[in-house]
Parts: sequence; structure tokens; C-alpha cells
Amino acid sequence: MKKILITGGAGFIASNLIKLILDNNSKVFIYSYDNYYSGSRKNHIKSTKVKYIKGDTQKINKNRLLKKINFDHVFHFAEFSRIVPSFDNYDTCIKTNTYGTFEVIKFCLEKKAKLIYSASSSTIGNNKFLSPYSWSKYANNELIKNFSKWFGLKYVIVYFYNVYGPNQITKGHMSAVIGIFEKQYLLGKPLTVVKPGTQKRDFTHVEDIANGTYLAATKSLNSEFHLGSGKNYSIIEVAKMFKSKYKLVSERPGERFYSLSKSNKAKKHLNYKIKNDLKSYISNFINKK
Repeated sequence: MKKILITGGAGFIASNLIKLILDNNSKVFIYSYDNYYSGSRKNHIKSTKVKYIKGDTQKINKNRLLKKINFDHVFHFAEFSRIVPSFDNYDTCIKTNTYGTFEVIKFCLEKKAKLIYSASSSTIGNNKFLSPYSWSKYANNELIKNFSKWFGLKYVIVYFYNVYGPNQITKGHMSAVIGIFEKQYLLGKPLTVVKPGTQKRDFTHVEDIANGTYLAATKSLNSEFHLGSGKNYSIIEVAKMFKSKYKLVSERPGERFYSLSKSNKAKKHLNYKIKNDLKSYISNFINKK
């Protein structure tokens, strides 16, 4: 039986990944390791094949239970994952993303486990220096690849593009635009569009992200894949999909103005296929209200 460790397993993307793995593999046991900074016990999946452990990645190599287990794969999601909040919370961002991830890398080396790292499209091009978050993610990409060269670390890096869908955070500083819009729509409030509103994003459904991540983990070694939807929309276009009033709000630091991934490499080598569309998702959300 394969043993899998998922850091941040009670979080948005990782909880969807756990469900997908359980649906596709009967001979697996999953350990979730989460400090619940942004994860939630509401995302726990009731299964005899999943064990939830509370803990911080900076202390992962001292966890007595995990030290006893030989893992096949380690999916690393337990990082500070927002651009704008990383300016106000840079201390938490750097501790979690830099020191925490370094400990996860060492853990994988010790266990001879393959590391599947959830990277960010915000590290592409000049974006990598726009925020503490983007810089930390870029630095981790480089650290992982160099540890592979220096010490034989097995890895796969998957780049995510503006993920949305079930279990997404809808309030607080760790929420993202689709979740924020959903919450505002349900409350009957105008949707807040960050100026200028013309910035375009590749919005990718979490089920497609989970599927692409699982395919990368099982079909590739020491490689990188971009997992996008292949379509992008401006923030104003997205607000209009909700058929609701919106208002422009002040610009934010670290703002990206364009993202898009055709995911050609993932499609060719992993048979990655997009099954979800943002317009249909929002239409279904409105109709279910």
C-alpha cells in the first residue's frame, strides 16, 4: 500500500486532491499534516484511509509519527498562498514558505520520497519579484531543482493559475477573487473590482488542478508543468458574469496584469485535459442561489 503525505491537507486545493486520490486509488493511505492557518476541519474527508495530523512544516522533521513512516509521495501545499497579504504578513510568509519548505525538502530527502511542489504562476517572468509571496515561491522552485542536482531529490513542480471551486476561502485575507465575489453576491453587495479591472487571469477549476497534480505525481519525475485552463478573463469580465453590480476599488501592491497557460507540456506528457469552464461554473452558482 502506498503511503502519501499531503501538507496543508485541510486546505482548499489539497482537500480536493485527497478526494481525487481516494476515488482513483484503493491501495493508498493518506496522511494530512496541517497547522490550520488557512485550512479548515470542515474540509476533512471521512475515510479510514486518511489520518489528519496537526502540525507545522517548520517542525515536520521532529514529528514522532511521521518520522516512523516511509512515504512514496509528499504533496506540499502548506504555504502562505496570497500575494497582497504577503506585504502585511511578510514574516509569516517567509517563515512558512522559506523555512517550512526547506524542512519539507529535507524530510523528502530523508524518506527518499518524491516531492510534488505546488508552485505559482506569479513566479513567471518579472512577476517573481513583485511581492514577498512571489519571491518566496520562486526561490523554492530554484532550491528544489538544485537539491535534485546536489543530493538526488526526486520532484515534480506544478504551477497553478488562479484556482477556484469547492472548498475555496470566501472571506478573510486568504480569500481569492472568485470566492470573494461569491460571498459578496450572496450578501447582495457590489462586487469589488481592483483597479483598473482590465488585468486578465487564467482561472482554473480546482478539480482540473487536482487532476493535473495527480497525473504529474504518477507520470513524471524531475520536471515542471503548468496547469491552466487555457482561457483568461479580465476581472471586470468576471464580475459581469455574476450579473451583479460592481465597483472599482484602489489598486493593490504586487498586482499582476496578465496570466495565461495553454498547458501544452502537461497535455502532451500527462494527457492533462480541462473539464471545467469559469462561465459555466458561475452560471451554475447563480442558478443555485
